[in-house]
Amino acid sequence: MTVQEVLRMPDLSFAVDSVDMVPFAVAPTLSFKLRVTNALVSELIHTIVLRAQIQIEATRRRYDGQDQERLLDLFGEPQRYPQTLRSMLWTFASTTVRPFSGNSTTDLAVHCTYDFNVASAKYFYALESGEVTLAFLFSGTVFYETEDGRMQVSQIPWEKEAGFQLPVRVWKEMMAHYYPNMAWLALRTDVFDRLYRFKIQRALPTWEQVIETMLNREDGDGGETPNVAASRGSPEGVTGTCIDQSIDPSTEPGTDHDLSHGNNKHNGKAGQ
Repeated sequence: MTVQEVLRMPDLSFAVDSVDMVPFAVAPTLSFKLRVTNALVSELIHTIVLRAQIQIEATRRRYDGQDQERLLDLFGEPQRYPQTLRSMLWTFASTTVRPFSGNSTTDLAVHCTYDFNVASAKYFYALESGEVTLAFLFSGTVFYETEDGRMQVSQIPWEKEAGFQLPVRVWKEMMAHYYPNMAWLALRTDVFDRLYRFKIQRALPTWEQVIETMLNREDGDGGETPNVAASRGSPEGVTGTCIDQSIDPSTEPGTDHDLSHGNNKHNGKAGQ
């Protein structure tokens, strides 16, 4: 490739215009509307194989007292924020951009996790309102056509990036849609086995009653939730426990929430 051809390589810029929840995906998913613009309007871009590393810019917002209390597990006491508050890797995503000249838009699907062993899930859950600043760092391959009709391939430079303000409301509404009034706890198998034996021995019909009983014992109340019915079934293969936050175990008969939950974790302990 000559110097002139290198200078004529596509000069692409990226912008994230909006975000929406995908209502009927296999897992909780956000769809970011991505706009790609080529500085040379007449140049034909055949396709782009695009990858994005998405960072949470945690230092780019304020945290009130309630936020600070719920972020204690993640960042420690507020006075330690200068040492502990850093940008976090959220996740990776990829998409393919269709042929275009000038500019084009595409959807970038980002799968999200509700696993509270993952830092991103803890972070989003802790926030009540406002926005989270995201940084999209792009890489990938561009297939384009030169002026004389030849097909060329080039790499997207690492400095290509875009920012976006993600409303906390969008993340919370997505999780409420996929897991209404519920939260996931992923446990080691040996810990889950002990918890399940505790449930069986006390004939507690729901996982909510198991947790309530243990919390009451820890608080020193000495009381246990009444045994409503014997435990049903065997939780083979269960690696997570889903707690229904809407059930009052003292008034409603329970239903087992023994659900298999595949954790969708990302590199760098990033959530989906």
